[in-house]
Amino acid sequence: MFSQAEFLQFTQWSGIATLVFAALTLLAFIFKWGFRFRLVGTTGFMIVLTAGLFTLSLAPLSRTVIPGAVRYSLVYDNGAAQAVITITPEITPTELEATLRQAASDLYSFGRSGLGKEDKLTIRARTVIHPQPGLSKPLYLGQVKRSLANREDSQMTIDIYQNKFAQLPKTDA
Repeated sequence: MFSQAEFLQFTQWSGIATLVFAALTLLAFIFKWGFRFRLVGTTGFMIVLTAGLFTLSLAPLSRTVIPGAVRYSLVYDNGAAQAVITITPEITPTELEATLRQAASDLYSFGRSGLGKEDKLTIRARTVIHPQPGLSKPLYLGQVKRSLANREDSQMTIDIYQNKFAQLPKTDA
């Protein structure tokens, strides 16, 4: 995957090519060349390409990987300050903490807004247990609260509900 610096260099080369095509288009109109309208389309395409490359040079494309995190699925996200992920019932408390950190990193976005009293993104982790045949019950195992304003949040709070782990089905290993 290309870095931001490489995309910026691609943008510079694409910008130079765009200027060359624009000059060539101008010459084509001055000398009334037959393919001058094709050059208008080519120049327009180069402008769009340059703008796209410039945009890619602004946003980070890398994903932070937290060691020990397990797979999760996003089941609810209001786009502002609340989200819920689902995990397997076989998770351990240490895996849950790493998974909550991973979800907090993955779900951070500049576009989120805090609609409540505090500007925190709350991500709750749940699993589904089956205490009886035909009965399903959601069980919340923990949550993480992180800042909506700061990507590198050092004040992130993680709550693991240790008493809920006793309700998880025992696996025979």
